[in-house]
Amino acid sequence: MSQTPIEHRFAQYIRIIGKGKTGRRSLTVDEAQAAMDHILAGDIEQVQLGAFLMVLRVKEESAEEIAGFVMACRASINKAMIEDMILPDLDWPSYAGKKRQPPWFILTALLLAQSGYRIFMHGSSGHTTNRLYTETVLTELGINPADSWNDCQQQLTSRNFSYLPLEKFCPELQQIIDLRPLLGLRSPVHTLVRLLNPLGADTSLQSVFHPAYSDTHHQAARLLGQKNAAVFKGEGGEVECRPYADIAVKRIYQQQTDHYSIKRTLSQAEEIPVGSKVLTALWEENESNPQGLETVLATTAVALHTMGVREDFQSAKEQARQLWENRNATIN
Repeated sequence: MSQTPIEHRFAQYIRIIGKGKTGRRSLTVDEAQAAMDHILAGDIEQVQLGAFLMVLRVKEESAEEIAGFVMACRASINKAMIEDMILPDLDWPSYAGKKRQPPWFILTALLLAQSGYRIFMHGSSGHTTNRLYTETVLTELGINPADSWNDCQQQLTSRNFSYLPLEKFCPELQQIIDLRPLLGLRSPVHTLVRLLNPLGADTSLQSVFHPAYSDTHHQAARLLGQKNAAVFKGEGGEVECRPYADIAVKRIYQQQTDHYSIKRTLSQAEEIPVGSKVLTALWEENESNPQGLETVLATTAVALHTMGVREDFQSAKEQARQLWENRNATIN
């Protein structure tokens, strides 16, 4: 008589979220953290990982699940490498890539860095076809991505800006992101990486492609104890304001929540070639591009307001314009 197989210890997490419409529930923060611990340790089967990710995708991850996942990922990052690192003023996740518009947000990050704010950007590349990723654009602009935490430290010290690819500090998450062509869908990892803030910056900016996810991001940031944060629907899913659309911003400031709206300043979007040349043209040659400039100024204003540099968006935008007018005309 054959013995009944012993259930794998990870199976319980799949069962909790996948046991039918009436039997399933979301994971608690502790359960989500434990599940992600197993995933990062590699002690589950690949079929379990696929099932877990896709059931979560269909169910839609909760704020508690995302917070638990982030806690596990933060704990897995080499603390000895980052405990003495300089603290950035702003954590900037960049994981979506651009398809329809140039990555104007890169100019915002560089403008803030040139103005004395330390910007730590992290992201990944190549997981979705026909998109232009930040790492590629920075390289074209002559700004080398960091290769390690040591590189990151040196760049933050010397130029107030550093971009570190996800694969350099949490390769396990990058491997899951790379499953997208195999699974055909985004996974919860695409959400949790935006909340990673691995260096513990006081302020973090987050963008969503689907507006319904903004509440999840906002609530997860609160559960994680994020001091200052802003989340909104950005262009293409990147942290980038759209001057041709009204924007609803959910903010956390000093761990208190509020929200505000940004009214459109342009009637419609213009088609502009996606690439680094248009960024250089606006920054170094001051080539007229109202849409690009409005995008940079509005995104800069959101960052300044979220950090608490200015008390309201409008005064933050006025300061953003001053920073732009006083910028060094050499982009790198």
